[in-house]
Amino acid sequence: MLYENQGEFLLYQHLADQLAVPLRTATETHYDQHETFFLSWREGCLKLLDKDLLKKGGLTVGIGPRQGEQRSWPAPKDGALAKALGRKTKTVVDATAGWGQDSLHIFRMGYELLCIERSPVMAQLLADGFKRLAQEDWVQKLQLQAPSLLTGNAIDLLATLATPPDAVYLDPMFPPKRKKSALAKKSMMILRNLLGDDEDKEQLFAAALNATGKRVVVKSPDYAEPLGGKPNESFQGKLLRYDVYLKG
Repeated sequence: MLYENQGEFLLYQHLADQLAVPLRTATETHYDQHETFFLSWREGCLKLLDKDLLKKGGLTVGIGPRQGEQRSWPAPKDGALAKALGRKTKTVVDATAGWGQDSLHIFRMGYELLCIERSPVMAQLLADGFKRLAQEDWVQKLQLQAPSLLTGNAIDLLATLATPPDAVYLDPMFPPKRKKSALAKKSMMILRNLLGDDEDKEQLFAAALNATGKRVVVKSPDYAEPLGGKPNESFQGKLLRYDVYLKG
């Protein structure tokens, strides 16, 4: 955590204690030499900073529609992701929430959504984003519930769900196609640094298939082999695809 002499100090201290991480202050000498990442509140948002971002804005969970997405609610269910989730699907668990952009797209399409994130740091960023989302005028006017959030290993948490969701959505971390590929977005580079590759994605898929009521949807780069073997259906997006596995 990084306290930049703004806001309530006890709030920073509480979050530092909750995450069991040091609390640094911007007045410390060489404070930026101690940690790889920092969390700090800036412009009303909890933000993740590395040394390159300390003098910039930082990264936060964006709650607005991405470029090309509808701003109405519910957004039309006409893209590859919506087709993969299925027409009759109502409840979705995003078991690999990450920065929450797919989660929020799913939410804006009108699905009832539960998110799971295993990184405590990313979970705090998501919780902050969902809190801001709940305060948006359009969310309050429509009396919508922001996505729910569980922190922990989805392999374990999926087995504890009281009611099977219609769909479990997986977007595991895949190794890059080649070492000299184009630089990834900063947000994805930091996410990979925090989490590494998902070495247990096969176990995660098995847990998802066991927990779902109807289907598992796996988002994959177009070069990757299907995670669960041959899918029942597959929907192609730009440089990626959504593989669908129906529960027999």
